[in-house]
Amino acid sequence: MAVVREFCKEEVAMSQTKRMADEANRIGQQAQERFQTGFEAASRSFGEANRGFQVLASEMTDFSKRRFEDVFRAWEQRVALTAVVSQNPIPTTQVKEMMSELSTLK
Repeated sequence: MAVVREFCKEEVAMSQTKRMADEANRIGQQAQERFQTGFEAASRSFGEANRGFQVLASEMTDFSKRRFEDVFRAWEQRVALTAVVSQNPIPTTQVKEMMSELSTLK
């Protein structure tokens, strides 16, 4: 009878050990699934942030390019105007006469 009781104790201990191992495996599986889900979410988040930075960089590049073109165009116009004025100077005496005529019209 003592052998049967000893065998039953071992059988109960084995079933508890198996149940605990199954529980540990289940918990490990859940943790791995949650980790995978978290990793995928973080990966998506970084991907979206990366796309956002790319759009921002593209917009900044376009803005800088337009501003540079505007400044360059303004300098071209200034140079052209300076060339025209230097080729056709208005005599100061003529300007003085025009100013005196305008002052008499008042």
